[in-house]
Amino acid sequence: MQAVSGLENEPEKGNRCEVCFNKRFEVSAKKALELGENKITTTLLVSPLKSQEQLKRSGDIFYKKYGVEFIALNYRAGGGSQDQSRVTKEEQLYRQDYCGCIYGLTLQRKQQDRLMDEMFSPISNQTLPASIEERLNMYRYRNKLEDKDIKYKIIKQKFLNYRQFNFKLIKGKKEIIPAYALYYSILPRKKTQGRIDFEFKNIHYFNREEIKFVTLAFFNSTCKTKYKTINELIFNPLTIEKELVFRKNITNTEYDLSPIIIINTILDVKLTIELDTIFYEDVRENLIIL
Repeated sequence: MQAVSGLENEPEKGNRCEVCFNKRFEVSAKKALELGENKITTTLLVSPLKSQEQLKRSGDIFYKKYGVEFIALNYRAGGGSQDQSRVTKEEQLYRQDYCGCIYGLTLQRKQQDRLMDEMFSPISNQTLPASIEERLNMYRYRNKLEDKDIKYKIIKQKFLNYRQFNFKLIKGKKEIIPAYALYYSILPRKKTQGRIDFEFKNIHYFNREEIKFVTLAFFNSTCKTKYKTINELIFNPLTIEKELVFRKNITNTEYDLSPIIIINTILDVKLTIELDTIFYEDVRENLIIL
């Protein structure tokens, strides 16, 4: 079986798709025979981004090889694509806009000038806005509402999303200090150096980039939490919503994007902060009960 290696940058409906179809159909044909079935089909037939001819060609190959017939109906003909969009909207269904291929998604998001945030899951397992995890949680909740015959509506919301790729707090030349940067912490040049300049009401102000430091003890007392170490906070953080409440409490505004860093103890030494993030316009789904 030919691999997709070397075909990663092929466009939609290119050679990579055909290699993928061949692999999918071989597995499907063997499973059909195992189950005593003699026909298969694929949901890819409904996608306007896939070639009907490629799908049918791959299906015919395995019909000859295994005797499993490929049912190739053109669901897009006669207004089928429009019907898909209509039903999806009326029934408030999730409609994935890519086939599941990481290479296809990479090219699609690059063309859209969008971050491929579907593939991001933090090590903390924190549910990020507009993430796969958030969407799955919402649809699980939707299923419960439907079971109870409770009316609801799924609406879309434009907002400014945020992803943190890397964060380090360094003492001296290379000593990494345990620290946690709150959601919406932005550092334009990704790296800065300086010292903590002064303190006011338990907030310690860095002398560059409007950076603020607070101790873990102050964070615990404010948020009513009991974190014993910074690592515990890193791997079991608050929800994004609670982090934003804390941010607002210490900045007195909902529009603050300054880095807010939580550490065990305040350090009176030169510090290096490395913070690689992205901040971008996005759309998320929200569920409201009618």
